[in-house]
Amino acid sequence: EMESKVSEGGLNVTLTIRLLMHGKEVGSIIGKKGETVKKMREESGARINISEGNCPERIVTITGPTDAIFKAFAMIAYKFEEDITNSMSNSTATSKPPVTLRLVVPASQCGSLIGKGGSKIKEIRESTGAQVQVAGDMLPNSTERAVTISGTPDAIIQCVKQICVVMLESPPKGATIPYRPKPASTPVIFAGGQAYTIQGQYAIPHPDQLTKLHQLAMQQTPFTPLGQTTPAFPGRSLGSVAGKQRSSVALPVPALTLFPCICPGLDASPPASTHELTIPNDLIGCIIGRQGTKINEIRQMSGAQIKIANATEGSSERQITITGTPANISLAQYLINARLTSEVTGMGAL
Repeated sequence: EMESKVSEGGLNVTLTIRLLMHGKEVGSIIGKKGETVKKMREESGARINISEGNCPERIVTITGPTDAIFKAFAMIAYKFEEDITNSMSNSTATSKPPVTLRLVVPASQCGSLIGKGGSKIKEIRESTGAQVQVAGDMLPNSTERAVTISGTPDAIIQCVKQICVVMLESPPKGATIPYRPKPASTPVIFAGGQAYTIQGQYAIPHPDQLTKLHQLAMQQTPFTPLGQTTPAFPGRSLGSVAGKQRSSVALPVPALTLFPCICPGLDASPPASTHELTIPNDLIGCIIGRQGTKINEIRQMSGAQIKIANATEGSSERQITITGTPANISLAQYLINARLTSEVTGMGAL
């Protein structure tokens, strides 16, 4: 009964559905000068937003009344089928691959979607003819899972309708941490106090904050052995100075041809080392951040492994263990100190 209401558009609830797409799929939906997505927005009446960024994956968010969402989904599914048909005209493949869409669903709703003993998902598969798979693991740094639907456009549309019914009947429980795709990772080298990114075969000076952060980390670091690596050429590593005084190696840019294995810490040197800090209990929260966001940010920016010990009874401090190259450790320490300083103005480096 609920489903017929939804499909007739009688249940005019505003819904938001998130899709995970590869760059090529996103390009197909945007179209030349954004014409395709503009047409989809106008004809469906749904809001269609595409996440920004130089990421291999993008999030496409479709919001609107249920009937508008189904129209938008239909247009996307038929566009993908058209792409498959066009690509087959140039190939020798005889069987037509199905259209595949990946939904991003809060993990707290996935149980209702699967049903007791898999009964609900089986019913959806059988009644729509679409294949539906719910990922076992959550997407990185989120509380969402990918739900992959594949089949003919018509089967996909029926399947999405049924999934919407389940999502309306079982709203998410608790807070949802949305999945945000990571930018395409470009290796970064630090040398001579300057950050370089790799583009093709050359090291290009990195204009943004990484250089500043690295320089600040060098000024603030409480210990001297600061490892620096330059690109590793086969069989030998240049500029490995772990355990010696800090030194810099200037890179000829862009004349230097780089080989694979260019990230600090990926070649055999400098060796990983460990540094420990103790932080007052009442300040640990500002380093961890809500749902661990700040500590994850510090891990990503510094490239160091950071472990925070559990609180021990009777102790007013927590121990933080930082592991990585000396350069990684310095940067992690600097970022931790920066968090503490912003929390307690006037508090210096630990």
